[in-house]
Amino acid sequence: MMKTKATLLIIVLALAGGQLSRAQQTGNPVIDQLLTAWSPRIFNTIPVTDDQIDLIVRCGIKAPSARNQQPWRFTVVRDEALMKSVVSNVAAGNVLILISGKESGEGRTPDFDCGLATENMFLAATALGLGARIYGGPVAIANGKREALMVPEGFRVVMILRVGNIDGSVDAVSGATPRKTTEEIVNYVK
Repeated sequence: MMKTKATLLIIVLALAGGQLSRAQQTGNPVIDQLLTAWSPRIFNTIPVTDDQIDLIVRCGIKAPSARNQQPWRFTVVRDEALMKSVVSNVAAGNVLILISGKESGEGRTPDFDCGLATENMFLAATALGLGARIYGGPVAIANGKREALMVPEGFRVVMILRVGNIDGSVDAVSGATPRKTTEEIVNYVK
């Protein structure tokens, strides 16, 4: 009985998720991308192509930055063992993109600027039909391995973007944490 209820709940959520996703669509491709993007946790081993990575990185380069300083460097990691030493559950065929910011500079905002570049690359990956997941936790591990990861001198890893092909058994309803409602996080002052 419990298994039947769980199965029914999954089916209802999947159907509702499809309705919610369509309900959020506006007809504007940029806004639709923002409203429907999600961060999968399960990736398959189909390799991300060089052309896909090139396009994703080019989108990161086009991100805005304070005074157009572009205080970032991107390191694309394909070596599976090296990736797993930073993000333990990475799958073969995935790619880690390390977004590194300048270590010094008064009045600059490299962390924020690197965040903008990361978001651009996240959206580019999802627009290409790939899965993308942004990591902050493993940054300390990556910074402890800067030489092995070939992070340029004078830079430190700020964010990590995992890119891969999404496992076909997962969708935005079953594979992502639910978002908070607008009422929970937005205050309007009149």
